[in-house]
Amino acid sequence: MFYFSKYLFLILIILLMMFLSITATAQNTITLKQAINNGLSNRKNITAGKLDIDIRKLQTQTLYRKYLPQISAEYTYLYNPILQTSILPIGIFNPTFPPDATKSVQFGTKWSQSIGLTVYQPLLDVSVKRNINVAKLQERITNASQAQSEYEIAASVAQTYIDVILQKAKIKTAIADTSRTFISYKLLKNKFDEKRLLKSDLNKSLINHNNALQQHADAVSLLIENKVYLLFLMGEKNIEKADFEIDTDFVENYLLKDLQTNISTTNQQTEQLANQIPELQQLALQSELATLQTKSEKAKYMPTIGIKGFIGANQFTNTFDPLAANSWFGLSYVGLNAKLPLLFGENKRNKLQEFKLQSDQYILQKEDKTTQYTKDALTSKLKIENIQSKLKTQEKNLVLSLESMLIIQARVQEGQETASTLNLDEANLQSLQAEYETNKKQLWAYWLNYLKATGQLSTLWK
Repeated sequence: MFYFSKYLFLILIILLMMFLSITATAQNTITLKQAINNGLSNRKNITAGKLDIDIRKLQTQTLYRKYLPQISAEYTYLYNPILQTSILPIGIFNPTFPPDATKSVQFGTKWSQSIGLTVYQPLLDVSVKRNINVAKLQERITNASQAQSEYEIAASVAQTYIDVILQKAKIKTAIADTSRTFISYKLLKNKFDEKRLLKSDLNKSLINHNNALQQHADAVSLLIENKVYLLFLMGEKNIEKADFEIDTDFVENYLLKDLQTNISTTNQQTEQLANQIPELQQLALQSELATLQTKSEKAKYMPTIGIKGFIGANQFTNTFDPLAANSWFGLSYVGLNAKLPLLFGENKRNKLQEFKLQSDQYILQKEDKTTQYTKDALTSKLKIENIQSKLKTQEKNLVLSLESMLIIQARVQEGQETASTLNLDEANLQSLQAEYETNKKQLWAYWLNYLKATGQLSTLWK
């Protein structure tokens, strides 16, 4: 028993040293909220999406300027090698000619130029208002698309963050496994040295210990990999520097007993929360957009009314002389301008039907997506309940198995148990521990899926 206690004391010293080493090398602690907000602030694709929103706003502001007066400056200089000819009924003006007598007369000069300002002030144009409504709705759609991108980034950050937490816990377990298998190996090695154990039994013990060492190495490697990926999701430039700590209290805030409370929403509440999912909001807005585009299309066939005015001057000369005296003549007018489109060269009915079909299409897609999110939420809830029950059983079994393992080690030390039993129980304990770690990871994955499917994911960072 003294031999066994000595190794137990050695294990405690090793664990304490590793804990102090980890604590000393920690540079800073990043909470889940900080990790998600960093990802939303630093990722280039999120920044690019925000620029799309700014572009949409500028496009809407441009449409408002269509209510302002439209002013244009015009200038033309023409050379007329062949003057226009008109037929005059000279018989009407001169009785000496027959009544139906006519004469061809050329009008104009070889050179002419004009300059002036044209002003048009819209008074009635329904299409402008409806186009503005369309632009505003497109802003909301862009916002929803941006929110969905942030939703996906946040889910990825949260999943990776939890992976880091679970991986750190797995390393602690791997350290304990390594120490325990080393003790088992040393016990059997002493018996082998005393010629009281077969080499095959010693080899099996060493295999168990080597497996434990490899699992520890794999756990450390995966932890670094998860940290690097988390830095990438956070938009950090120096992703090779993974010497940061995460807030392990996060897991304590969402213990297994609390998970059931967090998913105990009613079906009606779940449906209301689902409406907070950006993807569903986007589909609803796109359906509404198709309806607004129908109204905007109809506005193209409605009359427009405005005031149009011109002020300027014309010059007529038979020689090229832009500044010739007494050749300029003023011109101006102000009038009411009304226009009623009759033919556009396109099928109005087909265009309106196209928008109607698009609206129906988005409605169907939203209904399908809503059903999918509802299914995901229900499935995740059932999975969570099942894994919770399984983990509770596995936790009890792990405690019992570890207790039995310590007893078997002591009995092997005293020569009251066989090496085969020790090796077999050691392998079974490692297998049970690996299954427990896998189920823990699945539990948190299903929990995140539930939050995502019910529109509650934003509670992690807002």
